[in-house]
Amino acid sequence: MMSEARVVSSPKRLAGVLDVPGDKSLSHRALLLNAMAEGVASVTNLLWGADCLSTIACLKRLGVNIEESQEDGNQGSERTPPTLTVRGVGAKGFAEPADVLDAGNSGTTMRLLTGILAGQPFLSILTGDASLRSRPMARVIMPLRMMGAQIWGRGGDTLAPLAIRGSVLTGIEYELPVASAQLKSALLLAGLRARGRTTVIEPGPSRDHTERMLKAMGAEIEIEGRRITLSPLARPLHCVDFSIPGDMSSAAFWLVAGTIHPQAHLSLRNVGVNPTRTGILDALYAMGANISLQHERLVGGEPVADIVVASSPLRGTEISGDLVPRLLDEVPVLAVAASMADGVTTIRDATELRVKESDRLAGIAAGLTSLGVTVEELHDGLIIHGSRKLRGARCATHHDHRLAMAFAIAGLVASGQTIIDDAACVDISYPAFWSDLDQICDPSAAL
Repeated sequence: MMSEARVVSSPKRLAGVLDVPGDKSLSHRALLLNAMAEGVASVTNLLWGADCLSTIACLKRLGVNIEESQEDGNQGSERTPPTLTVRGVGAKGFAEPADVLDAGNSGTTMRLLTGILAGQPFLSILTGDASLRSRPMARVIMPLRMMGAQIWGRGGDTLAPLAIRGSVLTGIEYELPVASAQLKSALLLAGLRARGRTTVIEPGPSRDHTERMLKAMGAEIEIEGRRITLSPLARPLHCVDFSIPGDMSSAAFWLVAGTIHPQAHLSLRNVGVNPTRTGILDALYAMGANISLQHERLVGGEPVADIVVASSPLRGTEISGDLVPRLLDEVPVLAVAASMADGVTTIRDATELRVKESDRLAGIAAGLTSLGVTVEELHDGLIIHGSRKLRGARCATHHDHRLAMAFAIAGLVASGQTIIDDAACVDISYPAFWSDLDQICDPSAAL
């Protein structure tokens, strides 16, 4: 059922300091990789959202002990995610689940677990919600079958639910058809239990969190340009404590808000600035955004910084090629920035957005059009004619968290009221989004 709608109006100013939720990609991997390792790990600032909770639930059904710290006063809230203790079972220690594993809405959970389970000596069945069951899985199934995996699915083995009977795997050399961190990670995790080396060749850059974590845990992994080679485990991975930095994909909403609003100054603390994730910064810099990184540092091998953003006049730009995989999740809110820029912004090479939680290209185009923006929808992107004048409207989210938050940011600069349907879908990745939005607005000064 659709949740209650949310109304957003334009305040006179935006100001404040925010701590965005823990990085979703890192949260999933800290759980999954520590579960495959031996020892005990502490994971702090985990994203306490629906997707990561799905990963926790699946791992528990596979026999992994994950405990919440009793020292946290407000267990599992949007503000204070508990510290988790993960007791690794090792690459061979998973137990056959007694029931179906439900990944919910999380593509990361399903695809990475498919890689892990392909080499486990038992039968498992992976499913998800209606959205996830419609998303393509053939790109993961095909190379895993080349390694010897036995995997079956719906629609000619292209859709979940997936039935996986673990097999003895053999490492392969495989060139990815698209730059996909999920596909790359699934093959590398399968390669941990394969005979012989597994080599993945990327067509373009994608998030490298899995490679960084595997190296920190003791895996033998070689990276030469876009060629990644993993040797089978000579010794068990060892658990590693992780303090998860803030998610750049969540920070992106406030970066755009602080840029497009005429009276804005926002500070975002402890945000992960891994170079494979900072495409949104590069795109906004190209558009003329006033954004600075402060106190840059390394935390657990991941680059982290505080980010300050202030009101900026933007100009249109072109976004395509290798930049796109580094900002794919941020395209919805980047399109909002483009709608407030002078000139035309063209986004290409983003076909992958057709098969996310929704058809995001169609959803962005429809939402911006309702807000008064001239948008041309391409098969692989969008052409957005900046207007700098948005009018409030009802925006359909299609139950997609990133569309909901992007249109809420548009509402901060639109005349009148902008209505976001299914407001609770933001819980997928950012449970505190609406309270953070309220925090940075001046509630007494709505126009």
